[in-house]
Amino acid sequence: MHPYDRCFRLVLPVAVPALLATALAVGWWTQPDRFVRGRAPRQPIPFSHALHAGTLRIHCGYCHSGAERAPLAGIPSVETCMDCHRVTRTESPAIRELARIHQAGEPLAWNRVHHLPDHVFFDHRPHVLAGIQCQTCHGEVETMQVLERRMAMCMGNCLGCHRAPGTARPASGAGGPEPRGPEHCSACHR
Repeated sequence: MHPYDRCFRLVLPVAVPALLATALAVGWWTQPDRFVRGRAPRQPIPFSHALHAGTLRIHCGYCHSGAERAPLAGIPSVETCMDCHRVTRTESPAIRELARIHQAGEPLAWNRVHHLPDHVFFDHRPHVLAGIQCQTCHGEVETMQVLERRMAMCMGNCLGCHRAPGTARPASGAGGPEPRGPEHCSACHR
């Protein structure tokens, strides 16, 4: 018997599935929770999208002003919050804390809910300018007391809309057929 026969007959049939199972298990358990559906990190100051975007009907672009002019929609500054809260609900403990942060000139460290892996590039501008509603990817934020991720940030979800643009909900007033999004790798992986 050749010395390598034992390796091919005994070791490889056990080692290959074991290595594959180990790689899959490590990949599954080490996936950062910031990429999964249902993520709702605790915020430094309680904020209700149900109140602001729902009841008060404040447009997403007021607080997330970068969506139409920058790759990132942006998280609102303390100054943006204080535009209203200089005179509104000033007795609330959360608003008092917001005012203190504003007076001190400190930034408010909001915890991001929507993250993408570092190797993925996403630009809000073409999506917003094509009339795709924020709710298509972010869920019905106007009903969320606590913001949580409603769509897993995975490539299949993005490609689903790019390949079948009729599945995305156009904003009211957007007319005409929706163009297909790019499907080549360099559109999102730079």
